[in-house]
Formats: sequence, structure tokens, C-alpha cells
Amino acid sequence: MDMIDKFMHAVLSITFFVFFLHYRLFTSLVATARSLFKENVSGKVVLITGASSGIGEHVAYEYARRGACLAVVARREHRLRQVAAVCEIIGSPEAVYIVGDVAKMEDCQQFVEATVSYFGHCKQPIRRLDFGGFNFLLVFDVVVTVDHLVTNAGVTPEINFWGSVYSTYYAYGHLKKSKGKIIVIASSTGWLFAPRLSFYSASKAAVISFYETLRYEFGGDIGITIVTPGLIKTEMTDGKFLSKEARLQLDPEMRDVEISVMPLESACECGKAIVAGSCRGDNYLTVPHWYEWTKLWKVFCPGIMDRWIGFLLMPCNSHNEVPTKKLTHFVNGLTQFLSS
Repeated sequence: MDMIDKFMHAVLSITFFVFFLHYRLFTSLVATARSLFKENVSGKVVLITGASSGIGEHVAYEYARRGACLAVVARREHRLRQVAAVCEIIGSPEAVYIVGDVAKMEDCQQFVEATVSYFGHCKQPIRRLDFGGFNFLLVFDVVVTVDHLVTNAGVTPEINFWGSVYSTYYAYGHLKKSKGKIIVIASSTGWLFAPRLSFYSASKAAVISFYETLRYEFGGDIGITIVTPGLIKTEMTDGKFLSKEARLQLDPEMRDVEISVMPLESACECGKAIVAGSCRGDNYLTVPHWYEWTKLWKVFCPGIMDRWIGFLLMPCNSHNEVPTKKLTHFVNGLTQFLSS
């Protein structure tokens, strides 16, 4: 058995290195071809959870610019109302906001049904036809479905996983009718683990695994794009973290530890990349793109990655002792010195 294990290890290693470059070239060509024949979402129905701010908000804006009909869902009604209004101003034929909590199954069922019902009434199945001086009213059956589901809502581990699962469960029948797509907003923390984010990282890894499995189970009925954002300028990167009591709280000190001086991609650019990837039919999308290289480091040099992350973010008695915190203080001090 030991010889078989060594043989298989050698064969798979050699095979990977031989075909890796060819595979990357092939995927680049496929991505280029998909860009030429990307989906037109004008007039299609797109349901977005967690659309009151951050990535979800800007995904909604990008779909709106492409002429999609939108249903935006979140818990903050005042923010949703503003997002829906902006969507209609910049190009959406119709945008409706629905207050809902994706952590509750009944809410997920309600906002999916409300989306289909609302756009079913908005569609005009009656056409007037003039023929030989006579007026005829032709009535057509209009089947309204959900064309794209964007499962973006997520902060706590429960919402990260079950919020996506519940939304998908109730939207499945509509997506199957439309041969639609699910755009899953996971996270690069699904493979790029960091101290103090254990439950968050685990929930995002579970989301990735769940939808990778669903891709096989759905076959060609529903497309799935798994998005793994890196550090994006949102409320999370402004300092929202889970306390030990599992409550969201603003923690600037923790923000300086976890993020430090790492560059942040804007939520606007992230939203544009996500919608472009979904229209191309990408299976996977990482934003910013350079985060994909951390996957290779994680696979081929796991010891180096573990030591590097452990050194920068290792748990200490005080946040001020963590190297990333010291680096933040140094850069801030240098910036103030140079600007004075």
C-alpha cells in the first residue's frame, strides 16, 4: 500500500506540472470566448440578498445599468429604499425592495414568492393590434421566473451558510424554469484562513463546498458562479466583527490587526467584476484577481503560508503586540510625518 501511495503521488504531481500551464492557457481562451458571447440580462429578473450596502448594493447597481429588473432584499428598509430608487434612475426598468432576514426560512420563501408575484403583475401580457380598422386585444401567457439569484447576505456564520441555502431552496424551481444562474458571494477566507476568524472562515468554506456539490447535482439546469472576494471596502473592512457573544460590534482595533495596510478593492469595482463574471458564465471568480495566487501558495507551500500568517496575525495578550498592528501604527505615523 505504501508503494501504491508513493506511485500515485508521483504520477499526480508530474501530471499537474505538465498540464498546468496548458490548462491556464485554455481557461484564458475560454474566458475570452465567453466575453464575446456574454448573457444579456436586460429585462431579466434578478434577486439580490444583502443589497442594502457593500458588495450587494453595487452588484445591484451594475445589474441596473445593464437593464435588469431587480428585487433587492435586506433587513434595513431605509437603505433598501434608497438602493431601489438609485437602480431605477441608472437604468433598471423596475426595482422593488423587500425587507427580509435570510436567516429565517419563512422570510426566504416570502421574498422569493413576492419577487415572482410582483414582476408577474408588472409584465404586460396584453397587446393591442389594429387590423382593417378593427382593434383586437391579444392576451399572452407570461411566465415570470427568477433569472439570477445573488446570495450575498452574510456576516455571522449562520447567515453566511443557511441564508444562502434557504434562498437557493425556495428559488430553485424558478431558476430551473429559466435556466438561470446562482451567483454565490463566498470569501477568500474559505481557503486563506486567519486567526480570530475561525467560524467566519469555516462558514465560507462550507458555502463553497455546498455550491460546488450543487453544481454537479443541478447539471446544466442552473449555472453557478462562486465568487471569492478578498479585502473589499465594505462595512466589514471598516471594523465590523463578531464579539465573543456572537454579536456584531464595531472594533477599530481588530480592524487594524486583521486588515492592517493591505490594499482594499472598492465595492463598486467588485460589483462590476461579479456581474461581468456571471454574464460570462464563470464557474469561479476571485476579486481582486491576484488573490488567486494565494491558492497556489496554500496548496504548494502550506508551511510557508501557515508560518507567514501566524507571524503576522498570531494571537497575543494585546492587539498592540501583533506585527500587523505595529505596521499600521508605523505607516500612519510615517504618513502624518510626510504630510506635515
